[in-house]
Amino acid sequence: MSEETTSKPGTAFWIITGLFAVWNLSGLYQYYLASITTPEQLADAGYNALQIAHVVNTPAWAHSGYAIAVNAGVLGVILLLLRKAWAIPMFVISLIGALVQDLDAFVLRNALDHFSAWWLIIPFSVIAICVVEIWYSRRAKAKGWLS
Repeated sequence: MSEETTSKPGTAFWIITGLFAVWNLSGLYQYYLASITTPEQLADAGYNALQIAHVVNTPAWAHSGYAIAVNAGVLGVILLLLRKAWAIPMFVISLIGALVQDLDAFVLRNALDHFSAWWLIIPFSVIAICVVEIWYSRRAKAKGWLS
């Protein structure tokens, strides 16, 4: 049998979930752009030859990690908006996908050899927000807002 929600969430839930939606949809858009951007466009954007080579040579499994991260995040938000507890594992999968992508970029191919330390802001933000999404959805389930 499925669990029933025991209470309705307040306005803050909908605002926070809306912010999660904006974040995850913008991540999906960034994934789309990363998938179609050409080396020429990267050069026009100011990337040097080593940076372009780093981006272009991203292995398929790392790019797949990116795809999994953003799609699971969007699905997690949709489930959170629908007040379904399946949002929690979707956010966990999103975190795992982001970690896979970062494993390639920072551990296996040391992106910091080609990019400044400022480049770490986005991946650290992504990981932090993934953790917050997991925490918040678990909290929502504990409060009886998700079934």
